[in-house]
Amino acid sequence: MAAVTYERVLAPLGAALPDLEALYLDLHRHPELAFAETRTAAELARRLTGDGFEVHTGVGRTGVVGVLRNGEGPTVLLRADIDALPVEEKTGLPYASTARGADAEGRDVPVMHACGHDMHATWLSGAASLLSAARDSWSGTLLAVFQPGEEGGDGAAGMVQDGVFDLAGKPDFVFGQHLVPGPAGWVLTRPGVIMAASDSLRVTLHGRGGHGSRPETTVDPAVLAASVVLKLQTIVSRETAATEPAVVTVGSMHVGTTGNVIADDAVLEVNTRAFDNAVLLRVRAAIERIVHGEAVTAGAPKPPEIELAGSYPVTANDEAVTGELTEVFRAHFGPETTMPAPLVTGSEDFSEFGRAAGAPSVFWLVGGFDPVEVITAMTEGRFESDIPSNHSPRFAPVLHPTLRAGVETLVVAALSRMAHPGVE
Repeated sequence: MAAVTYERVLAPLGAALPDLEALYLDLHRHPELAFAETRTAAELARRLTGDGFEVHTGVGRTGVVGVLRNGEGPTVLLRADIDALPVEEKTGLPYASTARGADAEGRDVPVMHACGHDMHATWLSGAASLLSAARDSWSGTLLAVFQPGEEGGDGAAGMVQDGVFDLAGKPDFVFGQHLVPGPAGWVLTRPGVIMAASDSLRVTLHGRGGHGSRPETTVDPAVLAASVVLKLQTIVSRETAATEPAVVTVGSMHVGTTGNVIADDAVLEVNTRAFDNAVLLRVRAAIERIVHGEAVTAGAPKPPEIELAGSYPVTANDEAVTGELTEVFRAHFGPETTMPAPLVTGSEDFSEFGRAAGAPSVFWLVGGFDPVEVITAMTEGRFESDIPSNHSPRFAPVLHPTLRAGVETLVVAALSRMAHPGVE
């Protein structure tokens, strides 16, 4: 690849930061749950239109795609997710969300951008604007994809099924990034697998209800559920090799409505994660065996039901393109802030775009928390307790230099494939 520098393309970024900060604060104050991101989508579409993009809305229900054709060259897809979480914000920030929304079951819930998708959307909006203004510096087609519904695991697949690649053809490269509680301004890359695959299962255990005073006439699903929860913990500790990381979490258990009534059913929400799809399948099979076995042991009147409620693939980066992009980042940002990323047990549906297009994809991480606080907490062994993680109600990135860093990474990644040689 020809040597390229990016100063001229990025020169307007400093002057654009106040507007990007305003966009971020607006998105943070007005979060929207998966596939309800109508206000968010409208604002992002408005900005793309102002920057000269051909804009498509309603892709995959509430997704937005901007297409910028700029002569012969590769097609590069830049992706940001835009949905928020049913979390009550406890950051104490003056711009904290007080929004509420209806979840997938129609329940009224608090809503917060607790995973940084507001920052992701702001980054991509800023990068799209800079690249549009510098069209004399690159050739090709830019796809700016604002994806809904990442938190449910089906947003990317929904956009693919809805014809996102029909708008400008399949991309040659797919790039994306995620905000993490690392030092602000750090960029972390990893070739190969970077994030885990995940399945979410809904398990319904059937008992036989009755009066709490006469348990002998019932099959108590609460006891059955408790037995299942404890037995599931042996899958990782006794059925999975220590060299094959896996996680099994029972995040929700619902049984009964009052203390003196034994219910008919219990419902468990189970989440599994692994870095290898074969391991994930073995974990799934073990869950099914244990659930059915415990139901038989308890004398359940009918077999349990196990439904797949959501699924994420392994996020795996193209090794060659990741290596090249890492060198580009290192040259631009410096080796002191371009770091190897750890394996992340969280999951993402970003890789659906690259898989469906048959194109190399790269997903990297950008730090967004106060560097002194993060490094001090790491050094003193307090990182897990002191630094809020993604999905925490206290997740609160610092605005600067986080805004600048994330815009720069997307611009640099796109130009690494589309820039005219010698861009200054």
